[in-house]
This record gives sequence, C-alpha cells and structure tokens, in this order.
Amino acid sequence: MSAREKTGRDSAARTPGLSVGQFVKYVFAGIYFGIVLVKAEVISWYRIQEMFHFQSIHMYGIIGLAVVVGALSVLLLRAAKARSVEGVVIDPVGKPFNRVGNPVGGLIFGFGWALTGACPGPLYASLGAGYWPILLAIVSALLGTLTYGYLKPRLPH
Repeated sequence: MSAREKTGRDSAARTPGLSVGQFVKYVFAGIYFGIVLVKAEVISWYRIQEMFHFQSIHMYGIIGLAVVVGALSVLLLRAAKARSVEGVVIDPVGKPFNRVGNPVGGLIFGFGWALTGACPGPLYASLGAGYWPILLAIVSALLGTLTYGYLKPRLPH
C-alpha cells in the first residue's frame, strides 16, 4: 500500500526529501557501518569460504545476530507505531511464499555470494577498503537488478 493510499494524499507533494544535514548523517552512518564490516571481517573472502565449507561459526554468528536485531527492530517499530518521514505508520508485512521464485532466487543469490565472496552490502565496503576488482561484482549486481526489473512482468509471481 502506498503512502497516498494510507494517508489519502501524495507524500511526495508534501515532503521535499532529505535535507543536506540528514543526507550527511546517513553518509557517515554508512561509512561507519562499512568500517564495522571490514573490522569484523564480514567482507573477508576467506571468512565467507569458511562459512560455505562449514569450517567456522564466525559468519553464522553474525548472520544470526543480524536476524535477531532485525526481528527486535520490527517488533519495536510496531510497538512504538513508528512513522516514516512521510508520516506513514511503519508496519512491514510478509509476502507469500513463492514455490518457484523463492528457491530459484535464493540459488541465484547464493551462487553470486559464493562466486564474489560477498553479499550486496559488503560489496561497497570492499570497494571502500580498496578492493577495486569488486567493481565487476557491483556492476554485475546492478545489471542483474535491471534485468530482473525488465523481466519482472513476465516472471511467475
């Protein structure tokens, strides 16, 4: 449901977007998050390979912690009846399981992760850490996203 459907008015007409101050805060938060990913070795190809070979619990612990933090965050957002900058109540809803799309999409995502040694977030942290060859993976991810956007109307959903 869009902001217009929830509030009865077009949110874009009343909110101009992020201010420069807000934008700068988000940029610094992103830089900090990238530094945390690098220091925690989340972007390490070796750590990711250890995970896929079931040789270390390091990445499973980080992923598990992220799931717990995400679940608690959603519970807190719902309990607080938090609102977006457009004034819409933040209430994420689940999507129905797609018997074909979910496994196929998961396999494609997993293959990309195994080949590049990084999921989408750490790709940018790797670039920030100076691993220039990761640009190939970033461009490939963007092309994959554009391809999905083009093919989406023709895919079973």
